[in-house]
Amino acid sequence: MTPVVYGTVGLLALLAAWPFLAEWARPAMTPARQAKAPGEIAHLPGGATHYRWSGREGDPVVVCIHGLSTPSYVFAATVRSLTSLGYRVLSYDLYGRGYSARVRGTQDMAFFLSQLQALLKHQNVEGPLIVLGFSMGGQIAAAFAAREDRVEKLIIVASAGLAHAETTGQTRVWTAPVIGDWMTRIWGGIALRRELVDHKTVATVIPDLEDRQAAETRMRGFLPAILSSRRHLLQRSSLSDHTQIARVKVAVLAIWGTADPVIPRRALSALAEVNPDARHVEVAGAGHNLLQTHPSEIATALKAFLNGA
Repeated sequence: MTPVVYGTVGLLALLAAWPFLAEWARPAMTPARQAKAPGEIAHLPGGATHYRWSGREGDPVVVCIHGLSTPSYVFAATVRSLTSLGYRVLSYDLYGRGYSARVRGTQDMAFFLSQLQALLKHQNVEGPLIVLGFSMGGQIAAAFAAREDRVEKLIIVASAGLAHAETTGQTRVWTAPVIGDWMTRIWGGIALRRELVDHKTVATVIPDLEDRQAAETRMRGFLPAILSSRRHLLQRSSLSDHTQIARVKVAVLAIWGTADPVIPRRALSALAEVNPDARHVEVAGAGHNLLQTHPSEIATALKAFLNGA
C-alpha cells in the first residue's frame, strides 16, 4: 500500500477508536467513590447498587425509582414528604447512574426489574409495597406493579411509556446502530449538557441540580447506559402493563406537568383510556422537573392519594 493509503487507513482506525478511547478516559465508578456515597452499597448478583433508606423501621414501604439521567437524589423533597406521612422510603440508583455500577448489558425492562427484585431480596423487603416512579422510572414501576401482586399502590410522575414524543432526525441518529454508539460517546455529554441549559429551571430543592446532572455525563459508563435505555426501554409501550394494573385494581396516581417538554400531553389520555380509575393530578405550569420545581404541589397530591382523600 502507498503512504496515502496507509495514512487513510490509520485515520479511519483512529476515528473508529476515538469514541471508545474517550469513554475509557472518563473517571470510573470505583469502590473508593462508592464508599463516599450518602447511603449504602448492596453487592447484588448484577452489580453494586447504591441505595438509601429514609424513615422509621416498621412503617409501610415506598420504593422510589428515578428516570433516565438523574439519579435517586432527584427524590430529595419527595422522600421528606413521604416520611412525614409515616412511610419508610427506599430509593436507589439504577445501573449506570449515580453511585451504582456501570453494568454492561442491554438496558431493557428485564434488566431493570432484575436489579429491583435483587435489591428487595437483599434488603429482606417483604409484604405490601407502594411504588413511585419518575419519568423512565414510571415505566419500570408500572412493569413491576403489573407483575407483583404485593404492590398496593402505584404513583407515577411525568411517566414515560404512555405516549412517545415526536421522533426527530436527531433522535434517529442518536439511537441508530453503530453511528449512534459513535455519536453518543463523543458528543452525547455535550448534547445533554446543552439540553440542561435549554431546560434550566429554578430548582427549589437542589440549587445545583444542573451541575450535578452535568457531572454525571463525565463519568465512564453513563452515556452508554443512556443510549441503551433509549434504544431498549424508552421505545417500549407501558400500555399493556397499565391494562393489567387496571384489571387487578391497583390504585394509581399519575402526576403531570402541564408545560412538560418531554412527556406529551396525550400520555394522560392514553392512561385514562386503559385505566379509567387512575387518579390524575396536573400541576399548572410545571415542566418535566416538577419534583424539584413544585415540591409542595407534589406533597399535596401524595398526601391526598395516600390518605384516601
